[in-house]
Amino acid sequence: MLNDLEFAYAPVRDKVRDLREYLDPNGLRKQLAQIESKLSDPGIWANAAASQPLMRERKRMEEQLAADEELVRRTSDIEAYFDLAREGEPVEEDLAREIKALDEYATKLEERTMLSGETDPLNAIVTVHPGAGGTESQDWAEMLMRMYLRWAEQQGFRTEMNDYQDGEEAGIKSATFTISGEYAFGLLSGESGVHRLVRISPYDAAKRRHTSFASVFVSPEIDDSIEVEIKAEDIRVDTYRSGGKGGQHVNTTDSAVRITHIPTGIVVSCQNERSQHKNRDKAMKMLRSRLYEYELEKKKAETKKLEDAKLDINFGSQIRSYVLQPYRMAKDHRTKVEVGDVDRVLDGYLEPFIRGYLLMRRNGGIPAAADAEDDLE
Repeated sequence: MLNDLEFAYAPVRDKVRDLREYLDPNGLRKQLAQIESKLSDPGIWANAAASQPLMRERKRMEEQLAADEELVRRTSDIEAYFDLAREGEPVEEDLAREIKALDEYATKLEERTMLSGETDPLNAIVTVHPGAGGTESQDWAEMLMRMYLRWAEQQGFRTEMNDYQDGEEAGIKSATFTISGEYAFGLLSGESGVHRLVRISPYDAAKRRHTSFASVFVSPEIDDSIEVEIKAEDIRVDTYRSGGKGGQHVNTTDSAVRITHIPTGIVVSCQNERSQHKNRDKAMKMLRSRLYEYELEKKKAETKKLEDAKLDINFGSQIRSYVLQPYRMAKDHRTKVEVGDVDRVLDGYLEPFIRGYLLMRRNGGIPAAADAEDDLE
């Protein structure tokens, strides 16, 4: 029994070691001290654009340090149990339970380390649409909607229905809802695509097997407000003598102002006022407006890139299949992860697929189904 537990603990111990190396607690403490030093400056709190990112970074580092401390505590407890077991104490059941709990905790923590994208921490907006096929696909779309709502509930996330259209006989024509919680988008980012269902149709009197399709699209919830920050080192200000009308003073002094925003190459100029100071103020307002439009265009381009990720809702484009007949299995075609208990999947058990996708993303698109098998039952 003890040998079996030592054998089971070895890969968990290796996983914890790799996680602690990745977290680098000593490096985190140094970085945290630097951030605390910056936040101790009273002047930083007058600038929300500067203080907010620092506060978010401080929170992230504190959470990672707390996670590292939890790994150390749990590992120490398990080592103590092993010492007791070697002395003949009947602690095997407690030891097995602690090893399983540490493995689950480390797996969850490992997922968080794979969520490093800029939008990963944000809330998720999920849209579900049925494919062709009328009632069949509309019913399937509703099943998918329920699956994600059940998953969110199990994760302790909040959900809010933004748009919902009933199907003609059953199911839905479309649904859009927001899932609010830390890393909701990062966890669900791999769910965008076409989902395929194979089953004996409850709407077919002949009880024939039908294949239905529905699409899922997941996007991050991004605040519409765009902060336009202009750093002094990012602009070049040139003054020159105004041309055209404006009176003798305007034409004979360097009152005109041209401002170049170096990172974007945007150039604005103003020469309408007799005062160089007023021309500079107007030029800065023009620059802010131009930069606001520039950021809006960037956001539109990012949205278009996400929209382009949508696939046709038909054969050959599915990312995952859920088969209820003639056998029972849910399989992700990208990661090769398979789960036999398809009913549990449809009730919100998405962890194997989420983990498989994150591992594939971390590995540069190479499936890592073997790494995800620990989650399969």
